[in-house]
Amino acid sequence: AQEGEESEAAEGGPKRKQRVLSGVQPTGDLHLGNYFGAIAQWVGMQEDYDCFFCIVDLHAITVPHNPKELRKSTLSTAAVYLASGIDPEKSTVFVQSSVPQHASLNWLLTTQTPMNWLSRATQYKEKAVKQGESVCTGLFAYPVLMAADILLYGANKVPVGEDQQEHLFLARDIASRMNELYKKTVPKNKGLRGRLLTLPEPLIGKEGARVMALDNGRNKMSKSAPAPDSRICFTDTPADITRKIKRCTTDSITGVELNNPERPEANNLLRLYALCRREAPEVVAAECKDDNWGTFKGKLTEALIAYMAPMQDKYQRFMDDEPYLRSQLEIGRGRATEVASQTLENVEEAMGFYRF
Repeated sequence: AQEGEESEAAEGGPKRKQRVLSGVQPTGDLHLGNYFGAIAQWVGMQEDYDCFFCIVDLHAITVPHNPKELRKSTLSTAAVYLASGIDPEKSTVFVQSSVPQHASLNWLLTTQTPMNWLSRATQYKEKAVKQGESVCTGLFAYPVLMAADILLYGANKVPVGEDQQEHLFLARDIASRMNELYKKTVPKNKGLRGRLLTLPEPLIGKEGARVMALDNGRNKMSKSAPAPDSRICFTDTPADITRKIKRCTTDSITGVELNNPERPEANNLLRLYALCRREAPEVVAAECKDDNWGTFKGKLTEALIAYMAPMQDKYQRFMDDEPYLRSQLEIGRGRATEVASQTLENVEEAMGFYRF
C-alpha cells in the first residue's frame, strides 16, 4: 500500500490509516542526528499515518547503564518528542517497558528465531567487539525485541535508516516464519485472514537527513561516541554550540562544497546548515562557495542557535511540568496496551497456550 492508503482494521470492518511505529533509546542527551534523522521526520507523518512513537528503554539495558540516568533520560526523551512537534492528540506516545506485552511477545518470538539469523547481525558484531567478554545475551537477542516492538502493533511502515534495514528485514523474516508455523491455528473470527502477524515495510527517510559527527565527517553523530564535542545535543546552550562548531574538524581548503568524497566534513556541515536554514543543500552551497571556514562556521553557529531556540524553550517547559509529561505517557500507555494485548492474545492462542 502507498502513503495515504488505508488498511482494514478487521475483516469487513472500517478502514484505518496505515500504522507507523518508531522509537529512540533514552540513553544520554538526544542530539541533532536523532532529531533530523528520525524525530523531525516523524512530525510530518502524523497527518498521513496512525503513529505509535515509543521510548525504547528495554533496548537501553542491553549495554551497561545507570538506573538513575535511565529514569531521567526517559522523561527527557518524552519532552524532546513533544517539543519537536509530536502531538499526543494525533500520535500514541509511550514508554516501551510500561507495556508488558513487549517483553512477553519478545520471549515467544525468541523461542522461534534461529540463532544463526541473529549471529549475522552487523551491529551485534560491532558492539560485541567493544564489550569483549562482558557482552550480554540481551545484545545478541535484541533484534528479536525490536521485531516484537514492530509486530506487536501491526505496523505497516517503519521509518528506517540504512544501518537499521537489516533489523527490519529480520522482523519480516520472523513474522513470515510465525505465519507459516502457525497458519493452521490462527484465531478465527478476528479479521486476521489466516495471517497471524503483519509484515512491515520500510519507510525510508529523506535524503540528506543523516547528520555526521563534528569530529569526523565519515561517522554518524552518536550518543555513544566518547567525544562529547562530536555532537550537538538538544540541551546544548548557545555557548556550547558556539564552542563545538568552532572546534569541529575541517580541512584547509577555502570554500564549502557538496558531495566531494575527499571533503566529508565540508559536505556534512553544509548539509547541516541547509537543514537549519530549511533550504535545499544546493541553495546554501551556492551561497557559501567562497566562504572561508571562519565565515562559514559563524553562519552555521547562528543558524543552529536560531533553529534550536524555540524547541529548547518548549523542552524546558515540558521538563518543568513533570505531571503533564507523566499524564501524556500514561494516556499513550493505555492506547498502546489496547492494541498490544490483542496481538499477544492472538499469538498465544495460535501457539497453543491455555486461555483462562
